Amino acid sequence: MTDWLTVDRGSAPLIVSMPHIGTWIPDEIATDLASAERALRDADFHIDRLYGFATSLGATVVRTSVSRTVIDVNRDPSGASLYPGQATTALCPVETFDGEPLYRDGEAPDDAEIARRRAAYFDPYHAALAAEIDRLRGLHPRIVLYDAHSIRSHVPRLFEGELPQFNIGTDGGATCDSALSAAVETACDASGLSRVTNGRFRGGWITRHYGDPARGIHAIQMELAMRGYLDERGAWPPLWNESAAEPLQATLRHIINSCLDFAREDQ
Repeated sequence: MTDWLTVDRGSAPLIVSMPHIGTWIPDEIATDLASAERALRDADFHIDRLYGFATSLGATVVRTSVSRTVIDVNRDPSGASLYPGQATTALCPVETFDGEPLYRDGEAPDDAEIARRRAAYFDPYHAALAAEIDRLRGLHPRIVLYDAHSIRSHVPRLFEGELPQFNIGTDGGATCDSALSAAVETACDASGLSRVTNGRFRGGWITRHYGDPARGIHAIQMELAMRGYLDERGAWPPLWNESAAEPLQATLRHIINSCLDFAREDQ
């Protein structure tokens, strides 16, 4: 792997993808940005720590340290919107979730720069992810690809009001067997916290591109509201607080185990 792309290989029938935890921005891109703080605001902070237990369960974890401001590896590389008619960000975002410009005037990436970033970062991430899918499908009749995300609880430009704690995305049931989504829903609901399936977040490009139940590849996205594991009202970026995260982490362990149980049913 590279210094920005990490694959922790396990043998269990589960891959946890973490496409948005990165905060690294190369110097040649950072100089074009309007604000260094703004460029990092929309990261999925501390998701790697929140799911730190996954490797102990045999899961394979694929993650990148590259900021989504550089390139979003969970967007359709063609540039097509995953949510037509709704506000969203692009393959190489030019504004934050709140609609603030990321670049100084005249410095936003052009088509050539977008193509360069895709070749440098997007393509290697997906080559690694596809390789792990193929490797684990060679070992198991079916596997689960769990795409792990988080977002601020209140982002008025993207959704009204407060986001539910658990936001499950399966593109309307197209990316995984209904038994998997039902098992994850049950684990979420047992926590007593709010949950929605295929609400505002129906699954990004990773979930939609790789999910192929007929081939034994069951993909599901989990978008967490950040209030469940950190203080959104304090300084930004937020600090990791292990004691604050423990209750949610316990539920996530149940969720991940439910994914493993589903994948192993045929074995």
